[in-house]
Amino acid sequence: MAVLRCVFSALLLLLIGDFISTFFYHVPAHVFGKFHTLVHHGQKHRSFTYYAIITRNPLVLLHGFLGVVPYLIVVPWLWQLSPLGTILGLLLAELHVLWRHIPISERKNLNTFDRLCNLFFITTPERHSLHHLNADVAYGDIFTFYDRPGRQWLECLRLLKRRFVPHQS
Repeated sequence: MAVLRCVFSALLLLLIGDFISTFFYHVPAHVFGKFHTLVHHGQKHRSFTYYAIITRNPLVLLHGFLGVVPYLIVVPWLWQLSPLGTILGLLLAELHVLWRHIPISERKNLNTFDRLCNLFFITTPERHSLHHLNADVAYGDIFTFYDRPGRQWLECLRLLKRRFVPHQS
């Protein structure tokens, strides 16, 4: 039973954290903020992991912190279910961030692993690089099934912005 609670809480943390991150942070950042676009989409072939580590720009660190907040929000509830599962979920989320930012040229071809990722709707570095190249596609930092609703939310927010925010030159 403890193992099931551990796995369940880790999975919930990843699902809920990615949902909150996608719909309440990432997509709105593309519409209402320029900072995310500059940091995350500023240069097409930059190593983002390397950039996050070597930069001395505190705004880049702030961006990283804001990216983890959606996952931290659910920690108090999931901790009650399984502290170990909650820690496991946070660890898996961080490892996924590092993995999905591996430059494609440095990644070895792992067809079986990629097929498993596709089977479980897990974002691969190749899929995430699509988002770096085109900020209008490939939403869902961990799970690919957030892409389509994420793009629909992006369009809704853009319509709202056009309607309520005066055009800025």
